Amino acid sequence: MPIKSFRGKIADNAIDTITLHTNDGSTGYRIVKFELLGIQPGSVTQESTVQIFSVPQTTAVNTVDFSNQELLGAAFYRSSNSTDHTTTLNVIFDRMVFNHDIDVTHVESAGAQAVNYHIELEQVKLDLNENTVATLKDIRNLS
Repeated sequence: MPIKSFRGKIADNAIDTITLHTNDGSTGYRIVKFELLGIQPGSVTQESTVQIFSVPQTTAVNTVDFSNQELLGAAFYRSSNSTDHTTTLNVIFDRMVFNHDIDVTHVESAGAQAVNYHIELEQVKLDLNENTVATLKDIRNLS
């Protein structure tokens, strides 16, 4: 199936919504790649937590809770402007199929730097049963 790529720059304490829903819900998506890159890697100290959620978010938080059924993926990016210029990237994402919009949140703990993100989603054709299951999950998570 085709891969859709989304990229952007997200500010500290911000939320980006990626619009994916369709009128009939027959197209699903699965995360296949999730990457972060600082705006000035090695030049500034940065500690960014970026999370992808399956339901709309009202605030961005840097607490990662893998027991949260709404969390699709999380990434932590750290870059230092010290002489060793260390950079760390940890990424974990779920292979769950969803057929609705997703929210990307960002919190930067070391300052107020923005961060670049890149997400690749595999498009999946859903049959009627899969469409119903994905839609019911959406309804349950939104209530």
